[in-house]
Amino acid sequence: MWIPKGLRDLKKGVDSPMPTQVVSNEEFIPRRQSEPQKQVEYLIGQMGDERAKKLGLSRRTFMASSMGLATCFLASNKVFGKVWDVDEAETWEPAAYDEKWPKSEYFIVDVQSHFTNGAAIGGFRTMDFVKNMGFNLSNDPEAYGFKNFVKEMLFDSETSMVIISGVPTKEILRDKDGKVLEGAARTPGLGGKVLPSWVMWEGRKTINELAGSQRAMNQGNLAPNHYWDKVGNKVDKAACLEQMEREIKLYGISSWKWYCHTDPGQSGNGFQLDDDNSQWFIEESRKRGIKLISTHKGYSYQSRTLGHLANPKDVEGAALRNPDFNFVVYHSAIKHGSNEPNWKESNQYDPTTGDFLWHSVLMGIKKRNPQINNVYCEIGSFFNTLAVTDPVMCQHGLGKNIKYYGSDHVVWGTDCLWWGSPQWGIDALKRFQISDEMCEKFGYKKITKEDKMKIFGLNAAKLYNIDVKAKRKALTTDALEKMKIAYIESGGERSNAAYGWVRSDD
Repeated sequence: MWIPKGLRDLKKGVDSPMPTQVVSNEEFIPRRQSEPQKQVEYLIGQMGDERAKKLGLSRRTFMASSMGLATCFLASNKVFGKVWDVDEAETWEPAAYDEKWPKSEYFIVDVQSHFTNGAAIGGFRTMDFVKNMGFNLSNDPEAYGFKNFVKEMLFDSETSMVIISGVPTKEILRDKDGKVLEGAARTPGLGGKVLPSWVMWEGRKTINELAGSQRAMNQGNLAPNHYWDKVGNKVDKAACLEQMEREIKLYGISSWKWYCHTDPGQSGNGFQLDDDNSQWFIEESRKRGIKLISTHKGYSYQSRTLGHLANPKDVEGAALRNPDFNFVVYHSAIKHGSNEPNWKESNQYDPTTGDFLWHSVLMGIKKRNPQINNVYCEIGSFFNTLAVTDPVMCQHGLGKNIKYYGSDHVVWGTDCLWWGSPQWGIDALKRFQISDEMCEKFGYKKITKEDKMKIFGLNAAKLYNIDVKAKRKALTTDALEKMKIAYIESGGERSNAAYGWVRSDD
């Protein structure tokens, strides 16, 4: 029998700001917690109750605090070994956390953030893009909506700036009389409730107007197969260029978001970064000054027929042919996420080498072409999920990204709101370290504070032409920061409720 994860946690008395179990979205039978996950969850509850009682706090208040999150990392260390830099004092005193991890230390740019435009997960989860996503989310439209996006991304976390990242939605250009459509009329039905370009544009404008400074940037959804001449079986170049002009000039996009394994224009196929249609698009985009492409790679299950096109092998040709473009590879190309059944086996994970699909393909590109300097590994739904489910595999993943591409070519992203507030992932990277044993055995390097500064935001700042010094100064006095301070002082806190299904007998 199945039970919602939030209800299961309520019945068992579990309240954790860090996920302790992989959940199902009804697409597969929920898997039992692994023994290590059970141990971590038990310790979190035991240690949390002990501390909350002695401090005179409710469990909910304690677990929503920095002490609660520190307790989670301490519990994980007791089970998985010393992966996280956490002191016992941090689990008892907020001041110990504040002293060790000052909030102004990192400039954090989240290059992969999402919300929906009035869609509840009940309909949203039927789409390939969101299958098996869902920690820390409620089953209602508001949980995924714009207001909660601002709360969880910019109030409930230390994120400084967000890149609002698209999903593959095609906008209809004109009505039957040839009149140019506007707003919601461009994306009728469910497509308009997810994250089309015009919604990202409005979200960016609203956030920046509210803040009185630039806190958000937006991507464009347009890709080579969005507008298709079915008679000639080729790109409808006129329609594609019309939308390209609109996205750049009206929507003010800063990069493109491509999903090679989707087919919004009903061409009958997907595309590859290194094919002729993509090269035509790249050349047209170059003329218009946009030379940054963020491409979804990995998570192949999102399309049962075109999933093979999420393999990152095509990044190599595109990067070599277009050295003036930058290519950000989302998810670091992991083929199967930890929320899929038998995910480690499906990824052909080899603990003797630390290799797994398709991350190894992405690493191979750099090993063959050390001169390539325009490919970046993004770690949304990669670092944060591996950190929770398998810290050892996480050390391999991030260790190889840095070993081969360098810490100056790894960028921070979280894939939130799908995973709730990103703060637990931010805390995880702050505390994360690769063991001495793995450094010696696999040639990884210890991750320095300078490395983490680059990953958290400095690398993205270069890609998006953000003046970090000026932006840091502006953020301290903008209206959004003042609202955040008032929110925290009035007792605002994160929700630890988890969305999804688990076994009722687990």
